[in-house]
Amino acid sequence: MPSCRVAWKRHGATTLVLVVASTRATAHCPACGRRSRAVHSTYVRRPADLPRVGQPVGLEVHVRRFFCRRAACARRTFAEPWPFLAPHARRTTRLATAQCTVATAANAETGARVLARLAMPASPDTLLRLVRRAPLPTPTAPRVVGIDDWAMHKGTRYGSIVVDLDAHRVVDVLPDRTAPTVAAWLARHPGVTTVARDRSPEYARATTLGAPHAQQVADRWHLLHTAQQMAERWLTGIHPRLRALPPTEAAPTGDDDGAVRDRPFDRTRGEAVAREESRSRRLAAYTEVRRRRAAGESMLGISRVLGLARGTVRKYAYAASFPERAARAPEPSLLDPYLPHLAARHRAGCTNGHALWREIRAMGYGGTHRQVLRWLNQRRREPAPSTAHARRPTGSMPREVRPDALPSPRKLAWACVRVEGRRTTSERASVTRIVQDAEAARGVALVERFVAIVRGRCVTHGARPIARCGAIDRWLADAGRCDIPSVETFAAGLLQDGDALRASLTTTWSNAQAEGQITRLKLVKRQMYGRANFDLLRRRVLLAV
Repeated sequence: MPSCRVAWKRHGATTLVLVVASTRATAHCPACGRRSRAVHSTYVRRPADLPRVGQPVGLEVHVRRFFCRRAACARRTFAEPWPFLAPHARRTTRLATAQCTVATAANAETGARVLARLAMPASPDTLLRLVRRAPLPTPTAPRVVGIDDWAMHKGTRYGSIVVDLDAHRVVDVLPDRTAPTVAAWLARHPGVTTVARDRSPEYARATTLGAPHAQQVADRWHLLHTAQQMAERWLTGIHPRLRALPPTEAAPTGDDDGAVRDRPFDRTRGEAVAREESRSRRLAAYTEVRRRRAAGESMLGISRVLGLARGTVRKYAYAASFPERAARAPEPSLLDPYLPHLAARHRAGCTNGHALWREIRAMGYGGTHRQVLRWLNQRRREPAPSTAHARRPTGSMPREVRPDALPSPRKLAWACVRVEGRRTTSERASVTRIVQDAEAARGVALVERFVAIVRGRCVTHGARPIARCGAIDRWLADAGRCDIPSVETFAAGLLQDGDALRASLTTTWSNAQAEGQITRLKLVKRQMYGRANFDLLRRRVLLAV
């Protein structure tokens, strides 16, 4: 530092203390600005400074107090200022900045442990004070912003994040996702010309109120996601009818000799009873939802009264009949690596489950014999030789024929919105099977057309964007008269948001950056273990930019 004298002395084996004194003869009064030469007294301050080669460094600053000789000044004495040391501070400005940076990147508890190893010790409470006192970065006037919501407490409280899509940085974090809050923020930033958002009506209304001149752009990922949700609701209603359709081609079910497990193991009697009890409860809930819905109650009210999730209430309300659970694919088992050996031994005529279990146990199998017996029972054509003669039938036991299972409505919806060239063999077989139904054929064709339009958007100049907008207009017209209530409702919602929909097909803006910033925000929130308030979370997100 200019105009100062620095000496050093060592205290102990680890601490380095620098003695600092000013060489200036005068100092300016902070109240009136008059220069003074009259020294009143001298005292010593001992702040901490940045470490040196892993050694803690302390300063011994000799501060002088001066008389102010100006009669009109309210101060009689003042201390000479030091640019690297704030009044009453126990650490230098650069040390406080380094500690605040660590506390911003990590939580206070973790930051305190890290700083102790870096020879810059500070308590967690001190780090919190540094973060709260740190000045926030001066934001630039954003031109194109992306707005999305994030969960403070999933299902109950949500906030909003505003991202500058040009600068790739967070501009602000708002405490809720209501239209008045977002509209007030937009009104304070009149330079915003484009707003990328999801399909939330609150954000649409907020943009209309706070920035009526701004162009709204619907996020393309959310368009596809809402299309998948619409297809799932629609397929849930007609799923019982689709399950009765015959398969158009043989689905891959593994080797007939059992070398590949193509279905789950048989349930025990206790599991079967529990499954029936669960089905009875779901059937009672379905019946009650349908009764209340027919009586005119709202879905939100039904959800609150019955204690069901709103998605479950919506699924039951749209289902024409009770939605049975789809058959699940077999989950991985400890027995899977030994199935080829078991299948070979079964073909050789060995039907003793305990003998087979002892063989694979010698090969490294760590499970019990019950899984081997379950696998063997699924492949018996006749009773085991150890079965009592009185209970042995004269003929052979036919193998149980398992009906071809149809995937759940959710899996079918994902297969419909997926690009045809990226569908798996089983997904192609499922889609081919359900389009035998006339209504399903119309619905799947409309979903595929919509996905093709959104994924094949054009952002070049000329006639192609106009053609793309014409394609979505024709799709909206066709979907509005397809006689499928879920598709018609979806099309009506898109028609109300038509300008934002067309902008999403003709511009490059999207909410992808906002989704990425939300991922970072969630990381910061989880670092604080949910014990910090919104103000601290907002400061950490903005300071980490």
